[in-house]
Amino acid sequence: MKNYLLIPTLLFIFSLFIIHPSYLYSQEQGNKSNQIKVKKTKPYKVKRKYRKAVVGMVYVKGGTFQIVNNGSESTTKPLTEVKLDDFFIGIYEVTQKKWMDIMGNEPSSFNHCDSCPVEQVSWNDVQEFIKKLNSITKFNYRLPTEAEWEYAARGGNKSQGFNYSGSNTVSDVAWFTENSGLKTHSILKKPNELGIYNMSGNVWEWCSDWYDENSFNNSPLNNPQGPIEGTHHVYRGGGWSSAEMLCRVSYRNTGEPNSREDNIGFRIAITLPK
Repeated sequence: MKNYLLIPTLLFIFSLFIIHPSYLYSQEQGNKSNQIKVKKTKPYKVKRKYRKAVVGMVYVKGGTFQIVNNGSESTTKPLTEVKLDDFFIGIYEVTQKKWMDIMGNEPSSFNHCDSCPVEQVSWNDVQEFIKKLNSITKFNYRLPTEAEWEYAARGGNKSQGFNYSGSNTVSDVAWFTENSGLKTHSILKKPNELGIYNMSGNVWEWCSDWYDENSFNNSPLNNPQGPIEGTHHVYRGGGWSSAEMLCRVSYRNTGEPNSREDNIGFRIAITLPK
């Protein structure tokens, strides 16, 4: 008789914990309170008339970041905070084929490689390329500013704070002196956080700015353009002949406007009208 009473009693107690509505509700509320709420952002939509302009380019959402003011690697302490508007930048360095299509010549030392980056082009040569490209396409391409270049190399608003563009291990993302075989490469390394390739290594990349050792202390904090005049232009990123340190996203280098080297190329940028 006792066994008959014991079984219903146990079932009743068990039901209080398993199926009581208040128990289920408290568990549901607990799970919700632990969820991380992620604000969804709408993807950038390019107007139809500009879609051809940004083929082969990546959208870089503007923002604020800390930039190292000089080229010394003795310190990694950021010195200046700058703010940038949205822009687009090339996913790849400008190739030998692209240069040939626009300019009709092949200046590169490591030639006969259509998908390798063009090199042996001076800052002035690049301005002629961009002028012809804009005349053909009717768009307004340009070199990135130094601040834009570094912001994109660091991964923009997706940056994970890497020393090199996409990694803290230089060989993951760069062709440099220890792995390049002393030449440029068409084979891509790992991209950075924005999906951009070879912003560390392969070839140095010209920027639009004149060089000033204290550029970002002497420039506006919003969309700095560099000095009005100078004797040397900035190039960034390191190249196939560069030591590991020179491929860091913070490192600055300079060259005269007519200087041509077999380890200097470029990539293009564009700002679309709003």
